[in-house]
Amino acid sequence: MKFTYTEKKDTRSGFGAGLAELADKNPNVVALCADLIGSLKMEKFIEKAPERFYQVGIAEANMMGLAAGLSITGKIPFTGTFANFSTSRVYDQIRQSIAYSGKNVKICASHAGLTLGEDGATHQVLEDIGMMKMLPGMTVINPCDYNQTKAATIAIADFEGPVYLRFGRPTVPVFIPEDMPFEIGKGIMLQEGTDVTIVATGHLVWESLVAAEELEKEGISCEVINIHTIKPLDEEIILKSVEKTGKIVTAEEHNYLGGLGESVAGMLARKRPTRQEFVAVNDTFGESATPAELMKKYKIDSEAVKEAVKRILA
Repeated sequence: MKFTYTEKKDTRSGFGAGLAELADKNPNVVALCADLIGSLKMEKFIEKAPERFYQVGIAEANMMGLAAGLSITGKIPFTGTFANFSTSRVYDQIRQSIAYSGKNVKICASHAGLTLGEDGATHQVLEDIGMMKMLPGMTVINPCDYNQTKAATIAIADFEGPVYLRFGRPTVPVFIPEDMPFEIGKGIMLQEGTDVTIVATGHLVWESLVAAEELEKEGISCEVINIHTIKPLDEEIILKSVEKTGKIVTAEEHNYLGGLGESVAGMLARKRPTRQEFVAVNDTFGESATPAELMKKYKIDSEAVKEAVKRILA
């Protein structure tokens, strides 16, 4: 299947659209924000359900405590702030008040990764996936485009337990069909191939499809899998693919330490040792620049995926 796109949208707007739909569909959904309503695209939810919205202000730790308390009353809290403030700043509150007791809180994190862009290293969180996946019982989801982010937002409302939902600021191609079902914990085979498996998440899914199309012209056949749920990991789809190709490249907008690549490597080490190349940030902080400039410099664009494929085939 060939994927194309006709427009670009930011994934945070997918979250906003999904949350607005939940305002109508589920009366138990409540939303909390730490003074970033516009950045999290929460305006439509507020218009539809103002009585179910809580503006906490710049008090992220308090927001997590409030969310935990609301969940005890049967509400389904969606917290909204930047990914850095959703994790690093409030890790103790998430661990003690949400994860430890399995509270039904949805931690929704925008502006993740390097593609936050010009705001620079202090805001470009590259360790959040690792932090959150290490919490027992925490589901970690990293969708790839507007449509998938909207679908994921709606899906997690029906899922019982704590969830970390990660999305971004820049406009990226919309290529996942609007009606494609979103199943938590199930990867999606986007393109079949025979020479190498590319497992990608988030913004790197589109970059991997671009790389695969260009490599096909050079006679290299790539299988591309979208792993939108990093925890629990869909081991079956990955194992089935590497049985065929015998080689794997993982691609993500995250530090190579602690991210998707390490989850895949750990699983393969236990079940089917396989040669692997990582496309990820090499254990460093980012800097201020445009998203495209940062993806190129830190080698997490389609060219980096192509280079990784060629390294593993050499």
